[in-house]
This record gives sequence, structure tokens and C-alpha cells, in this order.
Amino acid sequence: MSVPVVLVSGLHAEARSTLVDRLLAEHPGSVAVHHDLGEVGAGRVERIVRDASGVLDRHHVRLAHGCVTCTVREDLIPELLARAAGSAPLLIAELWDSVEPRAVAEALAWHEDAAHALRVTGVLTAVDAEGLTEDLCCDERLATRGKRAAADDERYLAEVLTRQIEYATGIVVSGADQEDIELALTVLGHLVPTTPADVLALPEVTGRRVDVEMLAARVDPATAQLPCQARTGEISTVVWHRLRPLHPQRLFDAVDELVTQTVRSRGRFWLANRHDRLLAWDAVAGVVSIEDAGPWLVALPEAAWELVSPPGGWPPPWTGTTSSVTASSISSSPAPISTRTASSRCWTPACSPSRSRWPDRTSGRTTPTRSPSYSTSRRAPHENRPPTAQEGESTAGRRLHRLQGHRPAAQVHLRPGQDS
Repeated sequence: MSVPVVLVSGLHAEARSTLVDRLLAEHPGSVAVHHDLGEVGAGRVERIVRDASGVLDRHHVRLAHGCVTCTVREDLIPELLARAAGSAPLLIAELWDSVEPRAVAEALAWHEDAAHALRVTGVLTAVDAEGLTEDLCCDERLATRGKRAAADDERYLAEVLTRQIEYATGIVVSGADQEDIELALTVLGHLVPTTPADVLALPEVTGRRVDVEMLAARVDPATAQLPCQARTGEISTVVWHRLRPLHPQRLFDAVDELVTQTVRSRGRFWLANRHDRLLAWDAVAGVVSIEDAGPWLVALPEAAWELVSPPGGWPPPWTGTTSSVTASSISSSPAPISTRTASSRCWTPACSPSRSRWPDRTSGRTTPTRSPSYSTSRRAPHENRPPTAQEGESTAGRRLHRLQGHRPAAQVHLRPGQDS
């Protein structure tokens, strides 16, 4: 019989350690394994094993290649397998600050020995209420906080935090200030509305094996189920959904406005000069990544459709060329008016510039399109004013306004796809 394993991730070490302590206390006999990656760049990792009574073992591990993948393959999995041979009813893999849980969950699920002896039953992310709002709006790299998971790790704090939150099956919030906690739960309710988030209640972690393919489908650009439009107090989420492609130059002109006025935005879109490619939009804390996520399904030969088996049913979101992006922001109105205006200026007045007809294979119809007429004129530069706190706002809301308003201009990273 396999032993349950729960992964606990979190950029905030104190909140994460507190969550692990609670799990150890609620499941007598359970064991937690933690790898401190503070010196992973030099090939040194400290492994700490503990239970509810304290530290059981502390050992320095030398790795041939200093990285998370090597740590998981060479030490975490063997240690968990060794502990599974004992009497522990639950194993807890406490991941270091900047480790994203997806890579670890998939390594455990696909490892030949681990797949039989261990079963990942949950992926929990621990967040500090005050730290959540600060780090979501922070444009610093991990290196500035000493949290790199490898010598060449160039990721951003906010980027890692959002990935830890969005991949999790449950989120546990900690903090001393009730106002901070309420704001954190509101923000999480917009970013991940379908993921349970709580302060006191702990999710079930000894049940069935989680499906890592379904977890991946929740965050991958082509299959992600994006948040819906909503407004709660100072936080609002808007959804842009269009059947027309984005105009490349207009999008470039509007990037700064679109990114700096939102805390988090993500989705998939259709670009007029790359009509057959699904492009992924991922932005947080003023940093936006645009990545080629492969072809739209409608652009492939019909024979290829039979080879695609998307998780969660048919048809998948990438069946037809549709742009859909969600953005969460802090505003006194339902959505930043200038952001809405910028988004509307990005759309072309028609569909694909290079095909006169697109096959609509989901309905058996063929949709006629017309060629667009592009304008070469540029709009006036956007004056990037920081959002201002409104009268009557909470202290936590004012801090979030201030943090968001001090972000610099958007930083754009273009990432080509493997097959482009």
C-alpha cells in the first residue's frame, strides 16, 4: 500500500514552517523532509528531517549539478522512499522558498519506484497575509532576496509566488493582522477562485492520489480555466474575450498600460500576424511574458484532432482562435477605465489576415472572414499615473495601492515555442 505524500510550498518560510508544524501535530508519526537550497549554486544542499518532537536528522548533500531537479532526483525521492519503508502514516515534502511544486509533483508521479510506494495526495501552499500583497506587487528578482534555486535563476518573486498559488490544491493563510488576512483571502478569491483557501482549516491530505495531469492542465496556457469577472471591495477582475485577433503594433503600444495597472493577468490570445499560433500571456508585478504555446487546434489537419486527448473533456479551450485574458487589479471602479480602453484599441476590426475562411470543426460550419485594414497611426503615449487610495479604504488596501503605484514601466519577455 502506498504512503501519502503532501507537498508544502511557499515563498514565505515562516508561514510554510508553521503549516508543516500543524500537519505534524495533526498526524502523529508523520515525518517532514526539507532541503535548504541556500547554497545550491555551490552544489551544497542541507537535508533536514523532522517530526512533531523535533529534528531527527540533518545532513549535507553534495550535488554534481546544483539545481532543483538534481535535488529531487538524487536525494528527495530516495529519502521519501526510505521513510515510506517505516511506519510513517504521512510524509511531508517541505519545499524550499522558491521551489515551484509542479516539478516535484510530476517527478514523484512519474518516478518508477516512487509511483508505486508513494502517492501525492495534496499540494499545499502557505502564504503570509502581509507578504502576499507585498510580493505580488514586487518586481524584484529572487537573487535580491537570496532565494535563487540555482546559480542562474533569474525568476521574479511575484512570478514564483503566483505559480505556487495557482498550482496548489489548497492554500493556508497565516498572519497576525485580521485586516491583512481578509485582504489576502479576497485577493486569492480572485486569482484562484476554485482553490480552497483558509486560515484555520487544513485540507485532507491522506486520501486519494492527485492527478498531476489535471493540475498541469489548470495552469497550462492552452487548457487553463481562467477566473471569471468579479468584484469584491477594492479588488476587481475583468475578462477580455474576443473572437478577433490582436493587432501587433497596437498591443505593443498598450503593453505598459495593460500590465502596470493590474496585479495579475494571464490568458491566451490570437495575434493577427501569427494567425495559426496560440500565444500565452502571463503578467505579474509589471513583468509580462509572451510565449508561443503551439498551434491552435483549428489550424491543424483534421487527422491531428484524433491524436489530441485534452484533460477535462472536449472541446478544449484551444479548439478555435479566441483571445481570452483575465486581469485582477485594485481600483475604486469595477475596472480601470484606461485599461479597458487600451484593451479595446488592441483588437483588429476583422479576423485572420491570411485566410479567407476558417473551418469551425466543433460545429461543422465554416466561418467566413474578411481581410482587415490596419492603421499605421500611433496613439499618444500613455501617462503612467499610479493608482491612488480612495477615502474610506482599509489600511491594507492603501498599502496595496501604494505598492502597485510604485512599479516601473512594464518589462516584456518574449519566449519562442519549441516548435516555432
